[in-house]
Amino acid sequence: MLTLGIDLGTSFIKVSVFNATNSLCVASIQYPETETPIISKQLNWAEQSPLVWWQQIKEAIKLLNSQNEYNPKDIQAIGIAYQMHGLVAVDENNEIVRDSIIWCDSRAVELGNKAFSNLGEEYCLSHLLNSPSNFTASKLAWVKQNEPELFSKIKKIMLPGDFIAMQLTGEVSTTISALSEGIFWDFKNNKVSETLLNYFGFDGNVIPSIKNSFDIHGHVSKEIATELQLKEGIPISYKAGDQPNNALSLNVMQPGEVGATAGTSGVIYAVTDQLFYDKATRVNTFAHVNYSTDKNALGILMCINGTGILYKYIKNLIGEQLSYDTLNTLASSVTEGSEGLFVLPFGNGAERIFNNKTLGSHLLNLNFNIHSKAHIARAALEGIAFAFHYGLKIMTQNGIPLKVIKAPKANLFISEVFIETFVNTTGLTVELYECDGSVGAAKGAAIGASYYKNIEEAFTQNKPINIFTPKDQNKYQNLYQKWEIELNKFL
Repeated sequence: MLTLGIDLGTSFIKVSVFNATNSLCVASIQYPETETPIISKQLNWAEQSPLVWWQQIKEAIKLLNSQNEYNPKDIQAIGIAYQMHGLVAVDENNEIVRDSIIWCDSRAVELGNKAFSNLGEEYCLSHLLNSPSNFTASKLAWVKQNEPELFSKIKKIMLPGDFIAMQLTGEVSTTISALSEGIFWDFKNNKVSETLLNYFGFDGNVIPSIKNSFDIHGHVSKEIATELQLKEGIPISYKAGDQPNNALSLNVMQPGEVGATAGTSGVIYAVTDQLFYDKATRVNTFAHVNYSTDKNALGILMCINGTGILYKYIKNLIGEQLSYDTLNTLASSVTEGSEGLFVLPFGNGAERIFNNKTLGSHLLNLNFNIHSKAHIARAALEGIAFAFHYGLKIMTQNGIPLKVIKAPKANLFISEVFIETFVNTTGLTVELYECDGSVGAAKGAAIGASYYKNIEEAFTQNKPINIFTPKDQNKYQNLYQKWEIELNKFL
């Protein structure tokens, strides 16, 4: 059985075809060649065009088909992973009302914080498991307050993956997991929160029909099937946000299991079966892909906005012609600690671990006579690893057990400097796996289409390719303490 996986990221689209029969990836592609820009019309705003996403996805599928590694007509199901928390709004004709306000946009923080106070912290935490903060519901409230003419045109709202499914099928739906990402879901009553809708003045009809992640979210239309050389009527059988999907890709499905990613943003994702919340709302809880109204399966998510996007910025600043492999080699050419140079990687909007403060990114202790490009590259990687440790401490303070973290061998987890700093600072073992979000989405499609008897059967061949354990903790933890002193000056 062949399935197609789509991973709608902030920077790139990834598309893969997966053979569920032998659990092998048949073909994979990343598109476009250069990273998709974030539109920032004002400070701390972040938008992207859903129509650009859709065009890029179609081009990626066509390019993948052109590799002639498979017959597109043999694809039997599609899975979609997507950047979380973005607001996509359409009118009565399913046409886009405005560009998507994406996950790292900070404009709605004040509205979310006000809702947290007015709705009551006890209600928000016990029912929504989060503050509305700058999540999707607050973004919609911002549109209502600041763009009333556009708001009046909105018929349905969606998360980014819901929009892609709509473009493929013509059908509009969402998932419990997606609604929880938007802070619309009431976990105590297992339904959309009427209290939140009433507070913001949203008509409940703006919410599409609701399904589970492993479900049929529509069937590919004749028009799209013809354009993409697919078989008409194949189902979209899986849909999930990128972090729950990455957890699925790593087989992080049971309580106590923990996954990590370090792409544009950095995330630690721990699974629990309890209605967990952080009273300070620095880490967040959402419905996992295997959540249902009769089964608690939740993902506790610690997010750092500024990780891979910082490393990309450093690469472009040093020289756009550099590859990441070259930059990693540069970073490894200098000793740990970067000769006193520190980087705070928080330049991508409000950070949840700081209660949605926007700190900005900072290069500290720069000495013109000592520090080189290599020092800056290493300090960036170390600063990102230190930021992870800061966030992980919040998770452990909340009683979340952390011993082993699974991660894909991708993005920052390719860098030996980053991994060495991460494991020695945190004291945790890291297992690396050969997987990515698009393959995970394709595997999710096979699960949703009932090719496998259960989720466990889909991961019988899931083995780590590398295991890293701490070896020099004292040195790195001393460096971390110095880094945290610098951070506290800004806090």
